[in-house]
Amino acid sequence: MATKDEFFKHIETGYTTKGDYIVMGAAMLNGEAVTNAHVKIPLKTLNRHGLIAGATGTGKTKTLQVLAENLSDKGIPVLLMDLKGDLSGIAQPSPGHPKIDERHAKIGIPFEAKAFPVEILSLSEQDGVKLRATVSEFGPVLLSRILDLTETQEGIVAVVFKYCDDNKLPLLDLKDFKKVLQYATGAGKPEFTKDYGRISTSSTGSILRKIIELEQQGADLFFGEKSFDVDDLTRVDENGKGYINILRLTDIQDRPKLFSTFMLSLLAEIYSTFPEQGDSDRPELILFIDEAHLIFNEASKALLDQIESIVKLIRSKGIGLYFVTQNPADVPNEVLSQLGLKVQHALRAFTARDRKAIKLTAENYPISEYYDTKEVLTSLGIGEALVSALDEKGRPTPLAATLLRAPMSRMDVLTDSELNSVIKNSSLVKKYGEVIDRESAYEILNDKIEKAETAAAKEKDKPKTTSRRRSTSTRQNPIIKVLTSATFIRGVLGVLKKVMR
Repeated sequence: MATKDEFFKHIETGYTTKGDYIVMGAAMLNGEAVTNAHVKIPLKTLNRHGLIAGATGTGKTKTLQVLAENLSDKGIPVLLMDLKGDLSGIAQPSPGHPKIDERHAKIGIPFEAKAFPVEILSLSEQDGVKLRATVSEFGPVLLSRILDLTETQEGIVAVVFKYCDDNKLPLLDLKDFKKVLQYATGAGKPEFTKDYGRISTSSTGSILRKIIELEQQGADLFFGEKSFDVDDLTRVDENGKGYINILRLTDIQDRPKLFSTFMLSLLAEIYSTFPEQGDSDRPELILFIDEAHLIFNEASKALLDQIESIVKLIRSKGIGLYFVTQNPADVPNEVLSQLGLKVQHALRAFTARDRKAIKLTAENYPISEYYDTKEVLTSLGIGEALVSALDEKGRPTPLAATLLRAPMSRMDVLTDSELNSVIKNSSLVKKYGEVIDRESAYEILNDKIEKAETAAAKEKDKPKTTSRRRSTSTRQNPIIKVLTSATFIRGVLGVLKKVMR
């Protein structure tokens, strides 16, 4: 049986790092924390993505909070997806508690209560910084994948975007896009057929129905101007702390398509605009996606492929993605294989299916001579987790059952007055608060159709040509009618015969 000293040396060697790092807590042996056996995550590898998993009530959200706080302290901005509404307390310091002090004494680090700079973001009508994007910014490929279109329908979307580019028609919101689709098979059909080929009414109808489905989930609030600049997620305050951007999603849990739409557009925008970082010593931005199953369970195959591609590529931009969910099985294997940091809280073995999931989860972790991983997974307490990370050379660190440190900020939500104060003092709320509805495809095409209809009506009401009026007049002259009638001609012939006799 391993001694405490041997275990301490094992952890200390495995988690030694030359660069800057975050302390997650202290490794445990036989259920007890070994003081100063610190489990450290190098900043250098935080862009290798990660997973925070575990059953309900085991402390996943607090782990997310700890990571976000420590990243902010190191000057690294964070974006949190807050689906349960329990993360806003990061803006206020922890009130402290004797149990927190006791926990930190076991870990071997002092506890310090702190508040952190916070921005409240919103996708819906909730107060906060409004996140919007235009249809043009999405582009035909991304929009088609969000709508889960067929290959033929994707081609039509591409043609619509090309037509709008060629004719300088801004596609800002879904109203614009729907108008162009209707125009393509209505008033503008001859124009489209001549320049772009025939477009099927049944195909545009199917696309319109899918757009309406997206609108019903609130996407009309998301598409439009002013577009959100992703660079605003990377701000640092006057004290050098990275902003913790909290996206409030409590009112869209039943609208997974909108959530997926936003996530994919955000990742695509970050990937296309952020510069390559190469082998950087620290990440530029870390994103935490809570309740990650909402993305993966409702996503189409095309959407999943897009997410997987971005997860693989985006780390070169210095971006780390962290998925928070109850079971690692919620995350597709192609994504799971890309995750460098795994923080696994307790799993519950209530059913045969649960036991199978625990066995599969245990197999995703490095083998350890100090732990029976399957057994540890079901015996971890609240605020304890199995941790496996990557060292600065990209190698897996030793598996460590860890007593996690406590959050430095409040482990509860802000009051209404505190929340209003954060929003009121935000410069970004002022920047993105105004809804802009400038002239775009909808207005331009409506004007074009109206002018065409007016011209057609004028053409219809024009007087007939002169020659036609003359011939019409001749046909309608009663004297000419009499002179050319058969009765009149017979009478004239009769008179001529009598005279000749």
